[in-house]
Amino acid sequence: MLYEELLIEANHEGLNVYERNIGNFKGLYVDGNIALNHAIETRAEKACVLAEELGHYHTTCGNILDQSKAVNRKQERRARAWAYERLVSLPSLIDASKHGIRNRYELAEFLGVSERFIEGAIQYYRERHGLYREMGDYIIYFEPLGALKKL
Repeated sequence: MLYEELLIEANHEGLNVYERNIGNFKGLYVDGNIALNHAIETRAEKACVLAEELGHYHTTCGNILDQSKAVNRKQERRARAWAYERLVSLPSLIDASKHGIRNRYELAEFLGVSERFIEGAIQYYRERHGLYREMGDYIIYFEPLGALKKL
């Protein structure tokens, strides 16, 4: 369902989404068009790639394909961060904990994303917040992963 929601979001933004053979790329964003590699097998992986390409639409500009340039790597990281915050938000980690989710595999299934994407999101949050982040009545731990209600 998440992939379809992202397709609707892209449509509302006026973006065209295509599934095509785009070589070694999983996804590309160019001038209002998003191409997803037709060889992506799972809807979860498609959702992750589409979210990152939406992140490019919202956060980057210009041709950033040459990742040997630091400015391009920064833009790539910004787009990926947008996708992590959109698909694996801190409130969603609390919600998953409330539903008894206890490991990364279950979390990926619960959120409709790939385990690799979960790993990247957790790493991103650790780099940004450290080992934990307080949010409302909860403490979200990034290592080990979990959320606990404050006493």
